[in-house]
Amino acid sequence: MKIAILKERRPHETRVAATPETVKKLKALGAEEIVIESGAGIIAAYTDQAYSEAGAMIVPDAATAAQTADVIFKVQRPMASTEGVDEMALLRQGQVLMSPLGALTNKDLVQALASKGVTAFALELIPRITRAQSMDILSSQANLAGYKAVLVAANQYGRILPQMMTPAGTLAPSRAFIMGVGVAGLQAIATARRLGSIVTATDVRPATKEQVQSLGAKFVAVEDEEFKAAETAGGYAKEMSAEYRVKQAALVAEHIKTQDIVITTALIPGRKAPVLVSEDMVKTMKPGSVIVDMAVEQGGNCPLSEFGKTVERHGVKIVGPANLPGELATDASSLFARNLLNFITPMVDKEAKALKIDTNDEVVKGTLVTRNGQVVHPSLTAQQN
Repeated sequence: MKIAILKERRPHETRVAATPETVKKLKALGAEEIVIESGAGIIAAYTDQAYSEAGAMIVPDAATAAQTADVIFKVQRPMASTEGVDEMALLRQGQVLMSPLGALTNKDLVQALASKGVTAFALELIPRITRAQSMDILSSQANLAGYKAVLVAANQYGRILPQMMTPAGTLAPSRAFIMGVGVAGLQAIATARRLGSIVTATDVRPATKEQVQSLGAKFVAVEDEEFKAAETAGGYAKEMSAEYRVKQAALVAEHIKTQDIVITTALIPGRKAPVLVSEDMVKTMKPGSVIVDMAVEQGGNCPLSEFGKTVERHGVKIVGPANLPGELATDASSLFARNLLNFITPMVDKEAKALKIDTNDEVVKGTLVTRNGQVVHPSLTAQQN
């Protein structure tokens, strides 16, 4: 089994799909050869020398890395020629690709992978089950993103976050409102609390109320009958009715007027991000307030946010970060690489030291999107029909 790690070429991407630590473990697992494109980890502070010392082979370019590989690891989905770099051309029939693909929305990519005969695993589809927690790239990266979002907000905010008593007088603490209490939201709550903010949070899932309160924050939501049933079996938020959204928006609109920092994290898998902070709400916020829209890549929770930019509207700074985990490239790469290691480990036949894909395995069924020239994931085949 030969594994290749390519340098990421999408804009704003700084992470790498393997570290010297995971290279050693992959070799011990049975990988005959780990091939890494030169410079793949340099932005994340992982040098070619460190990889070489861990047992990897360093090659000069992506084509050389990919040409003999059985398995390819990536942090971002492969680029097509229309995107400026043709990474799809590097893939060949029979190869296995393990990468986030955005499979539910990038259907042309999935079909192209199937047409090339690539066996592709979409890592963002890892099921939310206990056994798969150590493989969950969304959770590991969202955890870091939630932390970094608060630091970004603090950097943009023109005042301090905690209460401070000085000889010249007392400075009041900031107020931070976290919208969406998934992994990113919980970490944002904890980080804002550690920095001294008075923190409130909202989510449509009833189970999050206790989580918010356990971190010392106040929960804000319309708690009606619809709210009590607003969570999928997979732990995601359901899309709420128009009636509920109106009631929740009215509550949020009143609350947001007093907030200094707002961090929005709400995403629905395979769908455009829901609007949580309207322009009318922004107009009511205090001058100098900050919004960090973590959902900007999927359309944004605030319609005024712009991907990869910080803009000022109605006296409020609105940050649309392009890649928050990528701003913590070393740690983000470390966690991502461990997720990948944990994902591939159960698939490796220890005697043959080769990949053995068990399509009856729950994790495999949840993530396998193409095989033998076909799109095989149930969510995608159902859409085709």
